[in-house]
Amino acid sequence: MHDVVPLKEGYEGENAELETDIQQMIQKRQLKIEEIKHSVDLSKEEADREIAEGVQVFTALKESVERGQANLINTIKEKQKTTENQAEDFIKELEQEISELKKRSSEVEQVQVKGKTGWNLGVARESINRKEEIPLSPRWGNWIAWLRNGNEYEALDAPPVLLSLKSQPQKVGVFVDYEEGLVSLYDVDAAALIYSFTGCSFTEKLFPYFSPCVNDDDKNSSPLIISPVRVN
Repeated sequence: MHDVVPLKEGYEGENAELETDIQQMIQKRQLKIEEIKHSVDLSKEEADREIAEGVQVFTALKESVERGQANLINTIKEKQKTTENQAEDFIKELEQEISELKKRSSEVEQVQVKGKTGWNLGVARESINRKEEIPLSPRWGNWIAWLRNGNEYEALDAPPVLLSLKSQPQKVGVFVDYEEGLVSLYDVDAAALIYSFTGCSFTEKLFPYFSPCVNDDDKNSSPLIISPVRVN
């Protein structure tokens, strides 16, 4: 024989069992929700940590790049400054050499005097008075030699010196050496010295001094022909 359970009791029992099952399923899902939330929280924490680490790495990298950039800029600036200083020193050195070379420079003027019976040749300082007649003498800032009457040569030194030449120059060179304090006249074709003014003191720039003298009834009509030459 079978046990007979009243219908009401059977229903209540099954309902209670179903309720229990449902509650268990709800609890499982609630636990699952909690697990998911916890997993999300952990994921967020991990993401925040990774972001922080990434920012830290990026910041360190940025700082390193900025330091490298600053160092590069400073290196370039220092190199440029060194180059400028070296260039400035080199320019000063060259300017000093130019100044010394100017002091040591020599000047030459060659003048053709062919066919002349009279002429004045030499140099004079820049400040000489050009509006008045002044004595021809080194004391007055000029160093001059001349020819008179076709064969009378004289250096207007202090005192003047009469010159005896073996031949009549056809071309006369006027040579100035600032460093040596020297003014020389020479026969270009014969390569012979005519006269030298020595121990000169040049405190300013010198300029050529030339005079073709008077025509003398066409006896002295030939021109002076000047050809400058520069020697360092």
